[in-house]
Amino acid sequence: MARLISALYSTAPLANTGVTMKLYTYYRSSASYRVRIGLNLKGIAYTSESVNLLETQQKSEAYLASNPQGLIPALELEDGSVISQSTAILEWLEESYPQTPLLPTDSPLARAKVRSLVNHIACDIHPLLNLSILIYLKESLDAEQQQVDDWYSQWIHRGFDSIERIAAAGNGEYCIGDRPGLADCYLIPQVYNAQRFNVDISAYPAIASVCQHCNSLEPFLLAHPDQQADKPQ
Repeated sequence: MARLISALYSTAPLANTGVTMKLYTYYRSSASYRVRIGLNLKGIAYTSESVNLLETQQKSEAYLASNPQGLIPALELEDGSVISQSTAILEWLEESYPQTPLLPTDSPLARAKVRSLVNHIACDIHPLLNLSILIYLKESLDAEQQQVDDWYSQWIHRGFDSIERIAAAGNGEYCIGDRPGLADCYLIPQVYNAQRFNVDISAYPAIASVCQHCNSLEPFLLAHPDQQADKPQ
């Protein structure tokens, strides 16, 4: 199955589109990671420009001129238009390049269920664990590292408790459905972050199964932080 999916979801440009977009990204940004997976699953060619969050390059005048929100990722289109926010980018890709759908095509209800899981990660889990929040806890509230780690672990567990139930109802390969989709674009980076911060997620075997399978597929492997050019050597 992994070999078949890898063949179906190549990173070659979509036929006859001539599309080359620029993704403003940072190798360890989970929001950027989501978009990289989505672009790879759709087979859309793009170039990457690193925006180093630790050096606050996202606040530079040059970057703010193209993306006033001062966040990453941002996707620059061939005409110079810039889309910010990972969910907006992925929704735009889904509408503009529907050939390889990331959302179910069988019913509005099925699409709503995927969007519900996506929003659970993007709105309920990720914002509380953002780098700027962790820095604020330490620098403005004088939180000790153990307190920051406890904060991180608490919100991962609260979120993953419900996601585990959803994943357990599937086939063990993807969050929802029988092909990689938008929910997987969001879950895999969130699991990566949990592991990076040493959160014990052994209580979530269904999530682990989805991650193991997805991380065996080329679009996910190529999007992984370890494979990005701006990862420090």
